[in-house]
Amino acid sequence: MDKLFHYNIVFFGGKGGVGKSTSASAFALAAADQGIHTLLVSTDPAHNVGDIFNKTIGDNRTKLTPHLWGIEISSEKESKRYIDEVKYNIKDLVKSHMADEVNRQIDMAAVSPGAEEAALFDRLVRIILKEKHDFDLIVFDTAPTGHTVRLLSLPELMEAWIEGMLQRRASINEDYSQWLHDGDPVDDPIYRVLMERKDRFFEARKVLMDKKKTAYVYVLLPEKLPISETERAIEILEKTQLQVNTLLVNKCMPDDAMESSFFQKRRRQEEAYLQDINKRFPKQKKVYLPLLEEDISSLDSLETVKQVMLKSM
Repeated sequence: MDKLFHYNIVFFGGKGGVGKSTSASAFALAAADQGIHTLLVSTDPAHNVGDIFNKTIGDNRTKLTPHLWGIEISSEKESKRYIDEVKYNIKDLVKSHMADEVNRQIDMAAVSPGAEEAALFDRLVRIILKEKHDFDLIVFDTAPTGHTVRLLSLPELMEAWIEGMLQRRASINEDYSQWLHDGDPVDDPIYRVLMERKDRFFEARKVLMDKKKTAYVYVLLPEKLPISETERAIEILEKTQLQVNTLLVNKCMPDDAMESSFFQKRRRQEEAYLQDINKRFPKQKKVYLPLLEEDISSLDSLETVKQVMLKSM
């Protein structure tokens, strides 16, 4: 897993409750402790990172350790910012008597399925393009599997959607120019905004798809549902040409667990699931972390996870 330190961006994804935030935080801390200038970004609505480091982490960079900074993104706030930006971009293009109705339609779109993911992805893109110049490594603690898959699949979908919008705007502008401006080009603010967004998504997509710069880690437990969900997520991501490099199998039974009949049965069940993981995911590197005695709720306990993770690399 030490090879992951050589990437510029590492995403941690997985089913809710598998230890994603802890794993991402421990990995980011391990990188920072090696002198790697690291930014840890949480897009998970639960936002456990601040609790782990016992610091209030908001929308702007917060220093966590000498070489580690953190950001916690609120999807609700990002959605509002995103919608406000849309309203601002079109406010001078809409007739005054239509403004209230247009804003009402935009507000309705804001609560439609996928709106928060689009806003979140827009912020993610901005972070990638802006912060990559200031940090050696950006670690993303992403939302549970379903959100993560949709989030990482968005570049392809949104680029196609924007391309269609650009073509329609270009056609409208050409007709408008021919009829009213004797063929002179028309300045179209919406076209400019779409072009800027397309260029931004294109640059981010290049980074996300670059196997030398970006790595994807999925965290799971040696249990039936997390294994099945991870398999589905990897299949979906592979269809969008995103390759999951590493699986982090968390909370494995420690070797020195009490050999009672209960633990023996649990161990046999776990061994079957571990074999299943090896069979289903032959292309991914596997890292196994043991079940620890207590919850990870402080920097000291995170240090324990970091040490275990380094030994497992």
